[in-house]
Amino acid sequence: MKKGNVINSNIARVIAQMGHFDTLAIGDAGMPVPANTEKIDLAVTKNLPKFIDVLQNVLMELEVQKVYLANEIKTANPAQLLAIKKVIGEIPIEFISHDNMKNNLNKARAFIRTGEMTPYANIILESGVTF
Repeated sequence: MKKGNVINSNIARVIAQMGHFDTLAIGDAGMPVPANTEKIDLAVTKNLPKFIDVLQNVLMELEVQKVYLANEIKTANPAQLLAIKKVIGEIPIEFISHDNMKNNLNKARAFIRTGEMTPYANIILESGVTF
């Protein structure tokens, strides 16, 4: 059995395969995922699991150099934005439009769907290097 914090086999596989500048997205239950992007569906029911819990888990194993958030989160979901900032610490944030975020999912290695039911609870993580 894997010894570590990311025990979901699909998430662990995607993280292990990521290289510098690759992206991995995590989002709410309503985010449309392009057909060509792998979707790792964790949603069990409304708000289970929560977006922030999945983000915390992924950050335990993935080296992230930048994150992308939708501009709309600033006004539509400021509590979630505050929670994200607390979890990511000093990782730089680039704000983009929600439409741009949806388009960028085409390039993501995978999208992890949570049960989150708050607006704009979506993030794109850009992989860094550990050396």
